[in-house]
Amino acid sequence: MTAFFTIVAIFQSFSISLGVGSSTLAIANFFAAIADGTIDATERRMMGIVYVVLRVAMLAILGTTMLLLAPVVAYDGLLALSPIAIGQCVAITVLFINAMLMTAHIVPSTIGPGLQAGSWYTLGTLIALQAQGVTEFTLLVFFLAYVSWLVLAVGIVNGVMAFLKSRKAA
Repeated sequence: MTAFFTIVAIFQSFSISLGVGSSTLAIANFFAAIADGTIDATERRMMGIVYVVLRVAMLAILGTTMLLLAPVVAYDGLLALSPIAIGQCVAITVLFINAMLMTAHIVPSTIGPGLQAGSWYTLGTLIALQAQGVTEFTLLVFFLAYVSWLVLAVGIVNGVMAFLKSRKAA
């Protein structure tokens, strides 16, 4: 059984890496597409491919995380989850909700892409911290860091968008 969970953890790590990389490409494609003020058919097609990869990564992360956490929750309950596990669940939940709201065009482009990028990089950071054995932090520290990082990510995305729009206008 240990080998199974090791394989699932490796697959989870690969999935998070795929998501972080695809998220980076998605935001870079988004910036490139809006730089000239229009998203042409080729840009839309390439962005669509990246979004499919992101969705695959999200589903793989959801499945692997559920498999890894199921024994803990089944035997000891939700309260037994570590702050790092809860942090992963929060970031995954934000990824899914924000992706659905962005797809439905409910979340504006001034917020959605930054939340996605910030959540992907949070997952990447959490998996790296876990691999290094740095798991001793409180939920309060996690939430303060996560919210701060999301605000920064939204600010960075909006700053780059404003810069690109100002270059186009000039």
